[in-house]
Amino acid sequence: MSTLIVLLPPRDPAVPSQEWQLPELPFLLLDKSGRIQRAGRSAPGLLPRAGATVLMLAARDCLMLAATVPPLKGPRLRQALPNVVEDQLIQDAQTTHIALDPKPLDSTRHVLAIIDRGWFRFVLETFAAAGHRNVKAVPVARCLPQPAMNTIAAVAAQAHAEETVAAGADSAPPLDAPDGVDITPVVAAVLGHVVSSTAAVLGEGAVDTSPPRVELALARGPLGEGLAVPEAAVGATVAALAGNAPVTLYTLVDLPGSEPRMSSTARGRSSVAGALPLSFETLARNAIQCRFDLAQFEFAVQPWRLDRATLRRLRLPLWLLVATVLVAIIGANVQWLMLSRQRDAIGAQMTELLLNTFPKTTVVLDAPDQMARQLQQLRVAAGELSPDDFLSLADGLARSLGPIPVNSLAALDYHDRRIEVTFKPEVKVDPDFPQRLMRNGLNGAIDSNTGKWTIRNGQ
Repeated sequence: MSTLIVLLPPRDPAVPSQEWQLPELPFLLLDKSGRIQRAGRSAPGLLPRAGATVLMLAARDCLMLAATVPPLKGPRLRQALPNVVEDQLIQDAQTTHIALDPKPLDSTRHVLAIIDRGWFRFVLETFAAAGHRNVKAVPVARCLPQPAMNTIAAVAAQAHAEETVAAGADSAPPLDAPDGVDITPVVAAVLGHVVSSTAAVLGEGAVDTSPPRVELALARGPLGEGLAVPEAAVGATVAALAGNAPVTLYTLVDLPGSEPRMSSTARGRSSVAGALPLSFETLARNAIQCRFDLAQFEFAVQPWRLDRATLRRLRLPLWLLVATVLVAIIGANVQWLMLSRQRDAIGAQMTELLLNTFPKTTVVLDAPDQMARQLQQLRVAAGELSPDDFLSLADGLARSLGPIPVNSLAALDYHDRRIEVTFKPEVKVDPDFPQRLMRNGLNGAIDSNTGKWTIRNGQ
C-alpha cells in the first residue's frame, strides 16, 4: 500500500477561520516497498492519491502534556478530558480536540495532545474533500530523531563534571545521574521560516520589516512543543528551554519545493550554528513509524461512513445500479405479462378444442384432464382396451416374464391403474426383468420392504 506523507504549516492566528486556506504543501510519496515515487510541493487538491495519508501537524498547533487520566473509555473519556487539562490552557478546553497517546507513561499518566478543534476539522475535511480516505495525523515533534540513551548519559555526566570543575571542587563523586541534572534529552529542530501575518493578510507585495523568524519544534522524550523564534536567537532559546539537559539541534534540509524561485520572495535556508542536518525523507519516514494518531474520537477514520466526498464519487455507480434494478424490474414484469397472455391463449385454445370435440360438455375446469377422460370413455364404449386397463397390463406382464415361470406368481392385485405383483419367496427375479418390461411399454419398480413389484403403463 502506497503512503503519502505531508508536512502541514502552522495555523496563522491573524487569519480568521472563515479565510483559512492551505498553501502548497511539501509531500513525499512512497510505494508499498518504501521506495520514493514522488516528492514535491502541491496544493491539497492536487496531491497524489495513496492508500494511506500521514499528516505531520505543526508543533505550534499541538500542545502535548502529561496528565493523570481517569479510567474511562469512549464518549465518557472524551467528555472528561477537557476537565483534566482546562487549568493548563488559555483557550476554552471545550473548543479543543484532545487526543490520548496509546502508550501510557505509567499506570495512570498519559500524554495528551491538544489541538484547536476548528483547525483540525478544517484540515481533515480539506483532505477528505480531495479524496484522501485513510488519513492519519501525527505531531511533528514525535517525528524528530531520538538520541541513544548512552549518548544522553555521557553528555549529562560530562556537563556535570564541567560544572564541578568550574566550581573548584577538589573531587567529584562518580554519579550516574547527578542531582539537579535533568538527563531527559531535548531534541530541537528548525523546520523553516515563519510566513508572516503581514504577507498572509496584505499579500506578497507587503513589506515585512520584522526580523526573520523560524519554526522551532522541541521534543522532551514523549512530550513536545513548538514556537516561532527569531532566527538569530535559536541557540539561546533552545539552551534556555533545555536547562542542564543534553540538547541535539537539527535543521530541516532537502525540503521538496524549497528551491528559491524569485529573489524578491525567496529566503535562503536557515543556517543555525551547530545544527545537524535533518532531511525531509527522514522526518517523513519517522512519521510513518509514529503510533500516536491524533485523529481520535469523532475524527477517527470510519471507512463505512458515507460523507459528501464519497457520495460524490459514488454518484455514477449508484445511478447505474438504480437504472439496472429498474430495467430488471420492468423487464421481468413485461415478460410475465407476455407469458400470462400466452398461457391464456393456450388455455382458450384447449377449451375451444374440448368444446368442439365434445359439445355436450357444460363445465370446463381442466380441459386436458377432461379431454383425456372423455377419450378414455370413447375407447371403452368402442370396445378398445386402454393401456392402463388390467388386461393390457397383464398381457404386457406375461410377455415380459421371459425365463420366470408363470406359476411363480403368488399374488396379482390391480388398483389405481397399476398392477402389484408378488412372487413366491423361493423365486429369484433375474436382473433383466425391468428391461423386458420397458420393451413392452411398462415400468416396473420393486418395494424393498414388501418385495412387491409395481407395474404400470410406461407411456
